[in-house]
Amino acid sequence: MKINRTIKHLPRKVIPGILVFLLMAVGLHAQGVYYTENGQVEFVSDAPLELIRASSNSLRGAVDLEKRTFAFSINNNSFKGFNSALQQEHFYENYIESHRYPVSVFQGKIIEDHDFSKDGTYQLRAKGDFGIHGITQEKIIKAMLVKKGDQLEIMAEFTVPLEDHDIKIPRIVYRKIAEVINVKIQAELHKREE
Repeated sequence: MKINRTIKHLPRKVIPGILVFLLMAVGLHAQGVYYTENGQVEFVSDAPLELIRASSNSLRGAVDLEKRTFAFSINNNSFKGFNSALQQEHFYENYIESHRYPVSVFQGKIIEDHDFSKDGTYQLRAKGDFGIHGITQEKIIKAMLVKKGDQLEIMAEFTVPLEDHDIKIPRIVYRKIAEVINVKIQAELHKREE
């Protein structure tokens, strides 16, 4: 099931709550499920004429280590830190179009078959459906997972080509916005108390 196809017809204010509810309900009693509601996502556009950086602390999601599955979402209008208020407005309205596409998602499976029952640091690849701006692409993202008891820390860096998600950059500003955006994710996940 492609999440973006399912959720884009729902009222915008309902989508984030429904997605998180579904993520948490799926594994509510599972032993190996970890959750976050405040992971950090930072993106950088390093274009010839301008450096744009913004971040959000609103990444929500769940990882089921037993099934090696995951699902994450972020509200597209939660990013802050732009160079100006006008730049932020253009990001929301003209590029990511958060009024039409309020949520970006990544859901799928961990490729490697690690024994996650032991604490440690794991290098892994996450493969799944990556949906931004109404376009879902299959993507493989390399990540590092650190497990300590009932806590996980996940860190990843990857790129997002704008053309893969039909994000158009007007010719007048094409030297101010990079065609490929660099993204960093850092999230602490915890087991939910039963």
